[in-house]
Amino acid sequence: MTLMNCLILSFILFGIGLWGLMRRRHLVGMLISTEIMLNAANMNFIAFAYFSAKDATAGSVFSIFVIAVTACEMAVALAIIVSMYRRRKSLDVEQLRDLHD
Repeated sequence: MTLMNCLILSFILFGIGLWGLMRRRHLVGMLISTEIMLNAANMNFIAFAYFSAKDATAGSVFSIFVIAVTACEMAVALAIIVSMYRRRKSLDVEQLRDLHD
């Protein structure tokens, strides 16, 4: 596997995540799409770290930090989603737009 193959696969994953984020109306599906996009970015970090000759640990360490921040973000987002579902009994984005009123 070459660097270009890894980058193409990462680009495809990022595109799938972006498409899912734009097309979904359900908040959990949008969170899953965001997770796919972040995993594509992590794949880029790991691929560049693997194929670079200078410093192979920088991309891996940065990827671990991104995974940790993503886990915290998803925990908070899921708590907010559960709270909104208990309040509105729906996770449709169009029905939740009136929360700011």
